[in-house]
Amino acid sequence: MKPGRVFFSAWAIAVILFMYVPILVVALFSFNSANFGSVWRGFTLQWYGSLLSNEKVLSCLSNSMLLAVTSTAISTVVGSLLGLALARFTFKLKPAVELLMFVPVIVPDVVLAIGLVSFYALIRSFTGLLDLGFGAMLLGHVTFQIPFIAIVVRARALKIGRFVEEAAVDLGATPFQALRYVILPLTAPGVVAGALLGFTLSLDDFVVSFFTSGPGSMTLPVFIYSSVKRGITPEINAVSTIMLVFSILLTLTSLRFQRGTDKS
Repeated sequence: MKPGRVFFSAWAIAVILFMYVPILVVALFSFNSANFGSVWRGFTLQWYGSLLSNEKVLSCLSNSMLLAVTSTAISTVVGSLLGLALARFTFKLKPAVELLMFVPVIVPDVVLAIGLVSFYALIRSFTGLLDLGFGAMLLGHVTFQIPFIAIVVRARALKIGRFVEEAAVDLGATPFQALRYVILPLTAPGVVAGALLGFTLSLDDFVVSFFTSGPGSMTLPVFIYSSVKRGITPEINAVSTIMLVFSILLTLTSLRFQRGTDKS
């Protein structure tokens, strides 16, 4: 084997280990029978069982799931329509809209969170609405989910092309019928992929949720952060491992739908 190939293979393995060994450590120590510390005391499943009786964890999990489902439902509708509009229509402000669509994607989460809190405070000073809590978190999550979903749907719609819609119209379909029976079914895999991506981003989000949460609206990532400050326990590792596995499954499902759109 050539020295260059050996070097780059070893480098790739080292990078992968650097990225994933800490995650594997978290999963491993979620089965540790020791209450605290990083010393292995034996294998146990008790920490996963104790999660089922932990009302605080279950409440935070319920908040996270409700927030992710609701925000994904809203952002999927808005983001899909935005993606379709950018792919199918030409208008004067289209370049500006396409540019602005990427701003929430590239802006640091903490900047977006501070901007949202400041905006909510401004609205509250005039209307008395938008107190920090579930509603503020919902708007924040929808804000950063929409661009990701719109980008995925737009890419799928561009790949389909206008000729499919034109063919449907030539065969007697109205523009609405072409949209309903041709465009939407063909873009459905992209919509599903975008929705799964948005759901994963919402479920894993910490920064926006931390800044906009209120009493009774704590999500699971925020709960993990507040618990880690008192020390990392196997129970926290167990919660983190469950979130990790769930996020991986959602990501793999999203990638599968995106690859399906590439093949079709």
